[in-house]
Amino acid sequence: MASSQKTTKTISITSGKGGVGKTTLVANLAYSLAKQGQKVLIFDGDLGMANIDIMFGVKPEGNIMDVLKGEKSIQEVVVELAPNISLIPGGSGVVELNRMNAFERRALLDAVGILDFQYDYLLIDTAPGIADNVLYLNSAAQKSAVVITPDPSSLADSYALIKVLNKEYKETKFSIICNQVRDEVEGLSLYNRFSEVVNRFLNIGLDYWGALPMDNAIRKAAQTQRLIMRHEPNSEAAKSLLKISNKLQGSVEKIESKAGLQFFWEQVVGVA
Repeated sequence: MASSQKTTKTISITSGKGGVGKTTLVANLAYSLAKQGQKVLIFDGDLGMANIDIMFGVKPEGNIMDVLKGEKSIQEVVVELAPNISLIPGGSGVVELNRMNAFERRALLDAVGILDFQYDYLLIDTAPGIADNVLYLNSAAQKSAVVITPDPSSLADSYALIKVLNKEYKETKFSIICNQVRDEVEGLSLYNRFSEVVNRFLNIGLDYWGALPMDNAIRKAAQTQRLIMRHEPNSEAAKSLLKISNKLQGSVEKIESKAGLQFFWEQVVGVA
């Protein structure tokens, strides 16, 4: 591959249940990566809560469904959210992705093919749970980061998600981000507890990307739907997010398998 071409690293940010702050994480991690000079593409795969655009104050004119129907090109659908950050809005097209016929699959792959080599990272904000579209978005990504909180149902549902991806899709490595914890100490303790349970029953590898403590900056940002990294860059939350984004970069640096944007889309639509 020519050195001028970059292989896009594809990372899904996922969770067993809703309300764990996944979209906040995706938006802020994208902003943090972009501030460090990385080009980031976000795919909003959360059908019910597609709201990444709101956090950037941008209104999309279309979504992936328009591309599937042949009504718009991918360039018309991709929205620039901020310098170095673009978004593919998912909308109802997320559910249709694994129901396409061969012609539609080829058309989508041709459409998204032009995005290859333009981005350093693709961050996929999946819906919570174990619906088919969540599973295949996770299995198509090079890396899946699961967001957990101290809520017992979050832990149980995240375990279920990891188990299904391991048993049905042969996924063996996951990253964990702890959210809504008191501090870094509670985050690490939560990760260790979760890791112990997972390793007792499943033969997989977990790595820890860090914790996002619940502070006033986070609460304020959630209420106003604004980016912590942009509006409260000196807060403890922003410092924690920077650490997580650095861990993300270090963790995916070594990945070679399932490489590139084109490969991701081939997996998603079931061509590969």
